[in-house]
Amino acid sequence: MSKTKSAIREAAIDWWLRRNETTFSRKEQAAFEAWLAADDAHRAAYETLAALGDFMAPRWPGAGPQRKTKRRRRKAGAAAGLALLALFFADEIALRLTADVLTGAGETRQATLADGSRMELDSLSAVALHFTQSERRVTLIAGEAWFDVAPDPARPFVVEAAGGTATALGTAFDVAIENGRARVTVTSHSVRVAGGGGAVTVEEGRQSAYGPGEAAAAPEPVDLARATAWRRGKLMFENRPLGEVVRALGRYHRGFVFFADPALKARRVTGVFNAQDPIAALDEIETSLGLHATHVTKYLTIVHE
Repeated sequence: MSKTKSAIREAAIDWWLRRNETTFSRKEQAAFEAWLAADDAHRAAYETLAALGDFMAPRWPGAGPQRKTKRRRRKAGAAAGLALLALFFADEIALRLTADVLTGAGETRQATLADGSRMELDSLSAVALHFTQSERRVTLIAGEAWFDVAPDPARPFVVEAAGGTATALGTAFDVAIENGRARVTVTSHSVRVAGGGGAVTVEEGRQSAYGPGEAAAAPEPVDLARATAWRRGKLMFENRPLGEVVRALGRYHRGFVFFADPALKARRVTGVFNAQDPIAALDEIETSLGLHATHVTKYLTIVHE
């Protein structure tokens, strides 16, 4: 997105918020009208935002026909702020109560475990460690993690996730939880994957998946560069639904993406994006699909045609 387009969008958001928070004086109204008249792009940006605001207003929690006083509006604003804080931080608060190692939105982390094994966590990921004299067990609570296991035949290295396990057979591998299911990708040697009463051995360059009560799937070849792109700060998608892509980007950004038309989630996306700049990635996607992403605030983006 060009700086000019970005600046116009930000100015439109500022005007829209100010007009909805207070009554303009004659001087402020004149300044607003002058800004609209200065460039057709100004008026187009503002009208798009205003239309989306009208669309969202009756759908916002607590919306109603009654008029609100300034004091009520402030209380509603404070309540909305607390709701947003709860939305953005609730998962992390819950994870902090159970995890030994975790990452926040947009953060990755490398760690060396007590046995010398190496671990790398993707954004919004968490693990709990349970090392004993007979076993090294890691529970992946959320997100995705890569492990490079130190040899120790007397103590198996087991990663538990989504009701199943991945046991290292002298190896390096990646485990991810998505929509309640686990995906295991082997980057070196092999892993024994068990779930739902069934188990398979997954060799290097292959992947298996399972869910609660679901047997591990037969291993399939996988593009390791794509599967582990997050370790290089990249997200790679090939013909994936837009809704899935947005969920993946959401792990790197505190915020909410609202689809004006839920059918837009089915649009297909192929590309390589910078995980460290999810807003820019969303702007790239909107351009390629002929869509528009209106950033009402840095925490709320509305995708529309």
